[in-house]
Amino acid sequence: MSFWFVLIGGVVATASTGVALGAALGLVGLIILYFFSNGATSLAIDAIWSVFNSFTLSAVPMFILLGEILLRSGISEKAYSAFAPVFRKIPGGLLHTNIAVCTVFGAVSGSSLSTAAAVGAVAYPEMSKRGYDKDTIVGSLAGGGTLGLLIPPSLSFLIYGALTETSIGRLFAAGIIPGLLVGLLFMLYLLIKSLKNPSIAPRDDTEMSLWQILAGFKQIWPLLTLIISVIGSIVAGLATPTEAAGVGVVLAVLICSIWGDLTFQKLIDALYHSVLLFSVVGFLVLGATILAQSVSILGIPQQILATVADSGLNAYGVLLIIVLIYLVLGCFFDGLSLMIMTLPVTFPLLIGLGFDPIWIGVIITIVIEIGQVTPPVGLNLSVLTALTQNEVSLGRVAIATVPYWLIHLFAILLLTIFPALALYLPNLLF
Repeated sequence: MSFWFVLIGGVVATASTGVALGAALGLVGLIILYFFSNGATSLAIDAIWSVFNSFTLSAVPMFILLGEILLRSGISEKAYSAFAPVFRKIPGGLLHTNIAVCTVFGAVSGSSLSTAAAVGAVAYPEMSKRGYDKDTIVGSLAGGGTLGLLIPPSLSFLIYGALTETSIGRLFAAGIIPGLLVGLLFMLYLLIKSLKNPSIAPRDDTEMSLWQILAGFKQIWPLLTLIISVIGSIVAGLATPTEAAGVGVVLAVLICSIWGDLTFQKLIDALYHSVLLFSVVGFLVLGATILAQSVSILGIPQQILATVADSGLNAYGVLLIIVLIYLVLGCFFDGLSLMIMTLPVTFPLLIGLGFDPIWIGVIITIVIEIGQVTPPVGLNLSVLTALTQNEVSLGRVAIATVPYWLIHLFAILLLTIFPALALYLPNLLF
């Protein structure tokens, strides 16, 4: 009981002072090591060195830089104009384009926030001008933006793989089918909503031939080349995530300089913001690593597992409780922070209950995606509210995204009933 008091009370007390979450986690971990492990604080140094010396973790800053370059290059406009004619005649129109472009952009950015910001900056002004319902626009953008965490390459999968020593290639492969499934479910919802209330999405009766529609895709072949180069090389086993990310950054600079509007100043801005973002992520990883070491040495996950076994709850009952806890915590922490903070306890617990580590990575990623669109901290909501210049309030955006996080929950149910949805491609390719 004293351990849990120190763990929970320590994190709450330190985080409430305004100190960075990474510092709060690390400080509590050091306190636990000192008072509960005979002063073995030096073990934290070994743990930190082991994680930060990981070749896998070095891919994270490269993928962050890749996303920042794409965000500033203006290529989301070209992708949007290429996909828009495809859904012209379908009820919902450009709402489907939002989901499709978020899916494609997510396949190169790896970030939910970057995806929502890049696509939203193009889509919102255009769709508002055409008379689309503003709440529905931002709802589709907030929901579609979450696909950036699930569609590979994903920062969530990279950090999860680095912290749990799980294959990044298998995680990327595992995210493909669930990511496409969630995207299709989003489109199905928008189709039904538009059929029930056509006024939310005015129809475009402009005639376009199939050839004209297909010709529009010649604008985005460089983007498709980048996707295939990065994801394909990892999934095919031709390159490690770090090597693929490095090649992706070089290709992104070349493509965005020639095909987009990337300038030297924008490249410097991308580097600057990448360093800032990785510093935040890295500090979180540092603190969580110290806490994980303290929790592991005391055998806390094993104790929890024994308690669960004695409680009579089966594995799926425990999974349900963990998902509910993530949903609650997602209201107060951003997705990656929440994942890094909780993995030291949830990962060994779920492994002990017999769940596949790759499957766990997909489930946790979907749950933290919900946090991206859950107030008050939901980052996608804040970004889109800013993009609308407060035309759509944070509360209205939050209400508009409720159907999307319900779809995420439905996806978790499907993956629980049919684990092969996540495991088929990893097992086939590796």
